[in-house]
Amino acid sequence: MESSLGELERRQTQILQRIIQLELSHLPQHFSASLSLSPPNENAAATNTTESRLSAILGSNGVRDFSFRRVPSDYYDSPLEYRRDVLVASSVHHLCKSIVLVNTQAPSNVTDCSDHNYSKYYVVVVQYTARFNAETVKNFLYALNDGRIPKKKFNLRLAPEEISQKLTGYEHNAVTCVGMETDIPVILDEAIVKLNPEFFWLGGGEVDLKLGIRTSEFVNFVKPFIVSCSGA
Repeated sequence: MESSLGELERRQTQILQRIIQLELSHLPQHFSASLSLSPPNENAAATNTTESRLSAILGSNGVRDFSFRRVPSDYYDSPLEYRRDVLVASSVHHLCKSIVLVNTQAPSNVTDCSDHNYSKYYVVVVQYTARFNAETVKNFLYALNDGRIPKKKFNLRLAPEEISQKLTGYEHNAVTCVGMETDIPVILDEAIVKLNPEFFWLGGGEVDLKLGIRTSEFVNFVKPFIVSCSGA
């Protein structure tokens, strides 16, 4: 009798679990995620892998004042004022982006980023409200190398998207200077350093994930070249 009751309870449990799974399969994704039968920490790990990884990198390098924020799917289709409000940024000028540049005139023996003073690739962080000036970066790198390399050997252009993703590990609109696949030298526009308050936003490793960080801590961690390389 007891064995029969045990078998009945087991079958009832299986049926109940099957009903729950069927119901979850018809719910919107955000509901099914919150009601999943998997332990909560497994779901958190799945959805926050990038944020957790970058947070660990920042924390282990002494960065304390930073924040991640998810943005809606229409973020990049919306004006800067909308993006500012979504991120609760201080102004539209605090919204920045990281772009990968390639030196198309580098000699054949310069193929990577091993020499930060004369690298094949650079990541430049500029404001969305500013106009990037590649000529100023060219002049900076020429001076950085004490004029030993002819100016004609510097020609910085936007790297193809597939190259950018391979070097950084991040897709378009997700590029950040934290946790890149390659040790690419970073150039930070001087205008960002002068922002008040000194807390700016940039890509966070995923298209809908943005990273806000205190400028001084970013500089101490990333150790970028600080160059005046933009205009209004």
